[in-house]
Amino acid sequence: MQYNKLGKAGIRLSELGFGSWITFAKQLGVKDVREFMHTAFDHGVNFFDNAEGYAHGEAETLMGKVIKDFRREDLVISTKIFWGGNGPNDTGLSRKHLIEGTKNSLRRLQLTYVDLLFCHRPDPETSIEETVIAMDALVRNGFAFYWGTSEWTAEQIESAFQCAEALGCIKPSMEQPKYNLFSRDHLEKDYLKLFEKRGLGTTTWSPLASGILSGKYDHGIPRESRLAKEAWLIPENFKQQVDKVKELATLARELDTTASKLAIAWCLKNPHVTSVITGATTLEQLIDNLGAIEVKPLLTPEIMKKIDKITKA
Repeated sequence: MQYNKLGKAGIRLSELGFGSWITFAKQLGVKDVREFMHTAFDHGVNFFDNAEGYAHGEAETLMGKVIKDFRREDLVISTKIFWGGNGPNDTGLSRKHLIEGTKNSLRRLQLTYVDLLFCHRPDPETSIEETVIAMDALVRNGFAFYWGTSEWTAEQIESAFQCAEALGCIKPSMEQPKYNLFSRDHLEKDYLKLFEKRGLGTTTWSPLASGILSGKYDHGIPRESRLAKEAWLIPENFKQQVDKVKELATLARELDTTASKLAIAWCLKNPHVTSVITGATTLEQLIDNLGAIEVKPLLTPEIMKKIDKITKA
């Protein structure tokens, strides 16, 4: 396992992380979470991702029960604040919700601090000044070591940097965008100036495009699959994506690997990716995903061109 610096920040994250979105509490109980987190850790994973909105906080509660098994210094724990409940001040990036939401997350995680704290989405109803000041306060008071954004535009992130500079506040260190073979523009186009000018780190999510890139949907949508449970994740061009995955699977077999490992390894090849967040519903799936680090060296420039030809067709 390789450990990458988070952009300009000094902290190092395992190139593969393990996340709790959708699976924790909905498909995995505490026994499963414990087995999965220990297995990931034994394979070199030190980065574990969460959010206050995952399973209405239950994902954090489950992770918190398992974190106690480890030496805290060995882990990099992240959470994200935006969707905290149904009350008028339970969502968004106001100072009130950011501070209260973070404290609630820490209580569920049974921690005094998280390593990484994200603004889970941009909030058009709150000024960027208020958000930056609140995140600065959370870091300065030891509730988090670094703060960042998730699914913000390059312009919104740059605005946060400029605001932090003007106010003498701590600047964001990272962004958490979706990144996979079917979702590429943010990381490969929009953020390029931020990488060069600001030294932004990234923890990317959905490397398998909600499982589509694994090949599990080549013959339809199984009843117990993620897309069956979360129909809103099905893209409009679902059939076209499935056809491309079949071609990728052929290429994967030529490399003596799986479509899942190939897709995750492709994400790892991007030098602007600090860590790729993976998820799993079975131990076998988790171990297969972790095997992507062995596939990364096989992705020569020639193979990368073949992948581009398939996915951009």
